[in-house]
Amino acid sequence: MQLWKGRFSKELDSITNDFNSSIPFDMRMFEEDITGSVAHANMLGTCEIISWEESVKLQDGLREILEDIKSGALEIDRTAEDIHTFVEGELTKRLGDTGKRLHTARSRNDQVALDIRLYLKNRSKELKTLLKKLVFTLCTIADENADAVMPGYTHMQRAQPITFGHHIMAYVQMLLRDISRLDDCVKRMDFSPLGSCALAGTTYKLDRERVAYLLDMSGVTENSLDGVSDRDFCIEIASCLSIIMVHLSRFSEEVILWCSWEFRFIELDDAFSTGSSIMPQKKNPDIAELVRGKSGRVFGSLMTLLTVMKGLPLAYNKDMQEDKEAVFDALDTVFACLTAFIPMVETMKINRKSMRDAAARGFINATDCADYLVYKGMPFRDAYKITGEIIAYCIESKKTLETMEINDYKGFSELFDNDIFDAVSLDVCIKNRTVYGGPAPENVKKSAGKALDLIGE
Repeated sequence: MQLWKGRFSKELDSITNDFNSSIPFDMRMFEEDITGSVAHANMLGTCEIISWEESVKLQDGLREILEDIKSGALEIDRTAEDIHTFVEGELTKRLGDTGKRLHTARSRNDQVALDIRLYLKNRSKELKTLLKKLVFTLCTIADENADAVMPGYTHMQRAQPITFGHHIMAYVQMLLRDISRLDDCVKRMDFSPLGSCALAGTTYKLDRERVAYLLDMSGVTENSLDGVSDRDFCIEIASCLSIIMVHLSRFSEEVILWCSWEFRFIELDDAFSTGSSIMPQKKNPDIAELVRGKSGRVFGSLMTLLTVMKGLPLAYNKDMQEDKEAVFDALDTVFACLTAFIPMVETMKINRKSMRDAAARGFINATDCADYLVYKGMPFRDAYKITGEIIAYCIESKKTLETMEINDYKGFSELFDNDIFDAVSLDVCIKNRTVYGGPAPENVKKSAGKALDLIGE
């Protein structure tokens, strides 16, 4: 059944019908489509556009269809043009002419714009739950490893001492911003376009605000043209999803490095690794690699949406049917990645000894040595130069800042005293970095607690 057949005398070519059909992907919005139709039917009856008796029949009939689809008693017809056509056709089968009244004062243009807003709003809530679960997992790991010394890196070179807990909390901050972005995105999509009809509204005296209220939405769209042609919210959520994948991909890259023999900072659980078909010694971080790879797929969905929308005149154009496949695939990919990623990090083993051994090499306490001289009264640039000379000496003599003798230090400056050994101690270096946001263990624990408060844990 095509809802638009009245104008046409010929049957639609089967190739055209298949190409035009959107039901293979928009059928997932059946609940949102029916929920929106129930609210619309309620409003039609309240506004006396149809009788209240017919309104009740429509609402009851729609709810029965929803329950039948959920229970499996009713299978969605994949030959239907779209989910809207299927639901209305099924309703008409059951209610006769009363079912045909449902589409009064409505177009598929504003109907689909409502459906996708409701669908993305609902899925965003589920996505937030997963992100919060990952935040909780990482905060637990950070709290337990607040004093686990490791090297911090710049340019992938050992730079300064931090802790594993501090490093993990950096990803928590990224995820908290992801949650915040999702919240902002939902705020902007949470307006009902129903009543915009095809593009110019309607002469029926609708109560659009009632529909929004029944659907628990924040309000209604202000302009009927914009109501049916806006897909900013699809682009925005695809952008949110892309940034989430940037964060997961960066984290995955570090997991891949950390579990290599060159680092050995962590070991992934056997349940979240695979082996090689030819090299029996291999333990591959496949989940992390797949997450890293799938980021490109999500970025591609964002580019699809931007490209589809960039040249469209107002109002609705069939190009916009491409919005759903792109945003649905991006959502599905992020859900799949988070679902696999969370237990992977939850079960990984932390190798404190390997991290500390790496921190002990590479002179990552050199800045603390320079700061020591600054505290003794030396200008920083002079302290920086002398510390550089000390590092060159250590490399040549195969020593470290911790294994140098006091006389060695004094050969570079008389300001050095025995307290230099406390100053360059890795534990002291980290403990003294109590500046807000720094890696001191007490800071890490407070930061983890604050993050858990923010997500309501």
